Amino acid sequence: MWFKREQNKNRRLHRHHVLDVKLRSDQVQATRLRLGLLALIVPVVTVLALYLVWLIALDLATVKRNLELVSVIDSVSVERVLPRTLKIRVTERDPIAQVNVPRADGANGIAVSVFQLDADGMVMQPLDPRLCTVPLAQMNSQLPVIAGLNAFQLQPGRRMELPQVQAALRLVAAFARSPMAGLVDLRRVDVSAPGVVVVTTGQGSEITFGLDNFDQQLQRWRQIYDLGVRQQRAIAALDLAVANNVPVRWMLASAAPASVTAPKAVKPAKIRRKNV
Repeated sequence: MWFKREQNKNRRLHRHHVLDVKLRSDQVQATRLRLGLLALIVPVVTVLALYLVWLIALDLATVKRNLELVSVIDSVSVERVLPRTLKIRVTERDPIAQVNVPRADGANGIAVSVFQLDADGMVMQPLDPRLCTVPLAQMNSQLPVIAGLNAFQLQPGRRMELPQVQAALRLVAAFARSPMAGLVDLRRVDVSAPGVVVVTTGQGSEITFGLDNFDQQLQRWRQIYDLGVRQQRAIAALDLAVANNVPVRWMLASAAPASVTAPKAVKPAKIRRKNV
């Protein structure tokens, strides 16, 4: 009897031990399964997240690149503001001169295509007049014309590297801050002659400049201009490219402009435009 009870007891203990082993085995398998799933899910989620980040960055880079292809735009900053806002900052180029290129129109006539240049020589194709805050004709009328260029050298979005053109643009920029600013208008700058640029003013004067030391040449122009004002004479032609002397030819009294003694008001400096 004692043996039978002992045997039953051993059987119960044995069953408990087997159950415990089975429970531990199931827990280990479940843990392994979870780890396996995590090992699969984490890389997939990581790849998806990186793909989304790359896609967003690609879209922003595409927007930025497409805007910078517009020749009148200098720089672009694109920022995504979650959840659904795109902030774009645009800095426009400031034109300081223009180039007029004749072309044939559909009526067998001649039309003029206008290109603009900024201080660095970047060639710009003007915007659609409907998009301009200042009328295009008004803007172009205030810009001096660079003459003597080959039309094939003008490519919107490209920089004009020709030394003559770069010198002409430096002259235009130097004139704006010179003692001659507001006294005369620069209407035309001819770059066709080697070694010099020739300026025609709105008052009918023709001024020849060397390709450097523009501040000094403009100062000499002012001295001769003042001399003409005191003598009631206007400059017809002046060669500032000559170092030793300054050849000058005066206008006849009947051809001298009436405003020779009445300087104009200085135009305000242009402000670099930024749009957000």
